[in-house]
Amino acid sequence: MPDRVMQMNVLVSRARGFVGRFFCEDLRARGLQVVVTRRDGLDAAQDRATKRHFDLATPGALTADELRGIDAVVHLAARVHVMDDRASDEEHFRQFNVTATERLAHVAALAGVRRFVFMSTIKVNGEATTDSVFTSDDPPSPAGAYAVSKHLAELAVRAVEAQTGMEVVVVRPPLVYGPGVGGNFLRMMRWIDKGWPLPFARIRNQRSYVSVWNLADLVGTALVHPAAGGRNFLVSDGRPMSTAELVRLLAAAFGRSPKLVAVPESALRFAARLLGRGEDIDRLCGSLVVDDAATRALLGWNPQADVETSIARTVGWYRESR
Repeated sequence: MPDRVMQMNVLVSRARGFVGRFFCEDLRARGLQVVVTRRDGLDAAQDRATKRHFDLATPGALTADELRGIDAVVHLAARVHVMDDRASDEEHFRQFNVTATERLAHVAALAGVRRFVFMSTIKVNGEATTDSVFTSDDPPSPAGAYAVSKHLAELAVRAVEAQTGMEVVVVRPPLVYGPGVGGNFLRMMRWIDKGWPLPFARIRNQRSYVSVWNLADLVGTALVHPAAGGRNFLVSDGRPMSTAELVRLLAAAFGRSPKLVAVPESALRFAARLLGRGEDIDRLCGSLVVDDAATRALLGWNPQADVETSIARTVGWYRESR
């Protein structure tokens, strides 16, 4: 196994994205040769050792020749937000998240790639947990154009796997945080930084999170583990938290006391819907808990970064980037 690992060339799509740069750092630390993607042309022939031309948006633009010599692919590129109001959400997500992913998998298999790691989302399992937690054996229950597209993409790469024998690994993370995070996590850091009181003291939800460091470590492990092929993996930091607990941990990282105010959840939800922010409040008040015991057992993997340290590093990035 060590010799095989040292010789592996791994192509990472969207290597300069939020999680991509951490993945590349982790893979290089493992002794793997990382090849990143570029949509523009290459500057010189020697660039092929570390870069490959990559254009999934244009049918036929990516050929097997571009992936010759690549042993494994980590596919991170995805469309999360709709960029063109002239087309429907479903069309945008299907074009990039499904059709383009399937195209890449086919080309990778033709080029002789042995393992294809696809970054999916826990939203394939569903939007929330109530009486039970999500596991990798749950029947898919995606809601919304994005989650549906990722589920369809999973099915597409599994079909390529069945047709070609290329090993496919699917990873479904919950909310990923770390330097570069956006969404509610970034907004919460801004609110705490400004000293605003936050109305979450009475929220008793539980949500799983995963730091970019733990996610990168899991993918690096699944990339080379002999038993990972053909599997779906859930992943988390291993410690679900309520929104109130997350506020407390973030405030501690800022060196401040949390300003939590007790507001009934029903009042929060009513106000959010009046403001058109119903989905945001669902994530702040609702529960989504991941059980990744099967991942840990099969891969012999455990989170390497604890929650407090990961949150402190994320707050440190926020402060430096202000």
